[in-house]
Amino acid sequence: MSTEMQPDRGPPDRGPDPTPPVRTTDPQQRLGKPDGGWRARMYEVIFESETRKGRAFDLALIAAILLSVLAAVLSSIESIARNHADWLVAAEWCFTILFSFEYIARIVCVRRPLLYARSFFGVIDLLSILPSYISLFVPGAHVLLDVRILRLLRIFRILKLTLYIQEYSMLGDALLASRRKILVFLSTVFLIVFLLGTVMYVVEGPAHGYTSIPVGVYWAISTVTTVGFGDLVPKTDIGRAIASFMMLLGWGILAVPTGIISSEITHQRGVRLLAGRSCTRCMTRGHEATARYCKQCGKALPALVE
Repeated sequence: MSTEMQPDRGPPDRGPDPTPPVRTTDPQQRLGKPDGGWRARMYEVIFESETRKGRAFDLALIAAILLSVLAAVLSSIESIARNHADWLVAAEWCFTILFSFEYIARIVCVRRPLLYARSFFGVIDLLSILPSYISLFVPGAHVLLDVRILRLLRIFRILKLTLYIQEYSMLGDALLASRRKILVFLSTVFLIVFLLGTVMYVVEGPAHGYTSIPVGVYWAISTVTTVGFGDLVPKTDIGRAIASFMMLLGWGILAVPTGIISSEITHQRGVRLLAGRSCTRCMTRGHEATARYCKQCGKALPALVE
C-alpha cells in the first residue's frame, strides 16, 4: 500500500484575523473622514491632533480663542474701551473672520456637515461668530440697547476649549453616569430646606422678616449652603437652634456630591483603561494609551480612538 507524499500546506486557513471595531463616544469620529484628496488632508489637520500639523493647528486655535476672549473682556472695561476702541474693534473682526473660516473649513472637510452643524461644538462655533455679523444688520443701537447682550455670546468661544482637553469628556461622562444619584441628592436637599424653611416661617414669623414660606425657604438655602447673607437673622432661641443645626448640616451636605462625582470619575478612568485597545492576535485588553505593541504577544496595536 503506497502512500503519496502530500505537500505541506501549513495550518488551515481560518480566514481573516478578526479585528474588533474600536468604539468611540467622540461625536467628531462619527462625522466621517473623506476617502482622499484635499478634504482628507484638511480633516487630518483640523480634527486629528495626533499629527504635527494637527497639533500645531490646535495650539494656534487655542491661542486665538484665549486672545479673543481677552479682547471681549477688555472691551467691557469702560476706560480701556474708550481709549482703545479702534484696536479692540479691529481685533474682534480679525478673530470673527478667522473663526468664520474655521467654521466653514470644518463643514467642508467632513462627510456629514449637517451632523457637525447640529452638534454641541458646531452650535458653539456658530454662536462665537454670529454676534459680530448681527451687529452689522441691527441699526439704531441706542433704541435697541438689549441687543448689546448678544455681544456677550462671544464668551462662548471659551467653550471651544473643551474640544481639546480629554479630561472635560471624562468629567462629562462622570456627571452623566451619576445623574440619578445627584438628582436624588438634590431632591433630598430640597425637601430639607423646604421643611426647615416652613418651620422657620412658623417659629419666627413676619415680625422677624419671615413674611412667607418662600422667604423662609430662601433663608434655609442660604444657611444650608453656609453662605449666610445676613439679611434674615433668627431672633428667637428656637430659631437660632434650627439655624445652628442647618449650618452643621450644610457641611455634610456639601461633601456628598463631591464623593459621588469623585468615585464616578475614578470608575470612568478604570473603564477607559479596561475598554481600551485590544490585541487583534491574542485579544488581550487593557493596554495603556501610550502603548504601541501588545504586552503579551508583541503585535502592533490598532490606533487608539478617544
